[in-house]
Amino acid sequence: MLNIRALTCNLLQERTYIAWNGSAHCVLIDPGCYGSDEIRTLTDLLAQENLTPAAILLTHGHFDHIFGVKPLQDRFGGIPVYMHPADEVVLGYSADMAGRLGLDAPAIDFAWTPVQDGQVLEVAGIRFEVITTPGHTPGGVCWLVRDADVMFTGDTLFAGSIGRTDFLYSEYDDEIRSIMEKLILLDPAIRILPGHGPTSTIGHERTGNPFLEPFNEPEEALDPNAEPVVIKGESPESGSAPLPPC
Repeated sequence: MLNIRALTCNLLQERTYIAWNGSAHCVLIDPGCYGSDEIRTLTDLLAQENLTPAAILLTHGHFDHIFGVKPLQDRFGGIPVYMHPADEVVLGYSADMAGRLGLDAPAIDFAWTPVQDGQVLEVAGIRFEVITTPGHTPGGVCWLVRDADVMFTGDTLFAGSIGRTDFLYSEYDDEIRSIMEKLILLDPAIRILPGHGPTSTIGHERTGNPFLEPFNEPEEALDPNAEPVVIKGESPESGSAPLPPC
């Protein structure tokens, strides 16, 4: 069974995820831990679960999702970081975006490995499928764990909302195409774990997300025998969320 621990980090309440599958190693998704206290909270949780990170996966390169990348990569022996190369340009203005909110700039000099659409990455016994979703950023990625019906959507798709496209290098038309052509067509039972706010499902967003009107279609029946995903520290109930700041 896939285990997931969610933490809420930094001023923008970014969602950082820890995923593991019964082994001593885990994967970190979008570690947005800001400052030493939030880094310590994360590492204390890892110690409690007897976990060692094997890799960091990034859904995109916005500052609030990468604050913890460099400190954690250094702390855990240079573990690999995976990111789509189109978001390298996004890293370049992280300092400006953070500075506008009075935050320190994240370190962007971490080593990273490029990924591409359709790639399957197996880390810590978990198979992650790369689904590129440009729009919020040019190199946005959703990480799908198909055998657990879970997808980390970053800031592409939220419960009741979609990612903002009024930032530099964002594009609304690309965002809608990414969601409608790549995400909404997936199994409705897949639970989405976004970069901000509560979880939801593909089926719920297909029928009830107001930002996808008039594309909403009737929800398909979910499999009552599907094995649930254990997400610690969060209610399993889905809900709507306002348009997030990032």
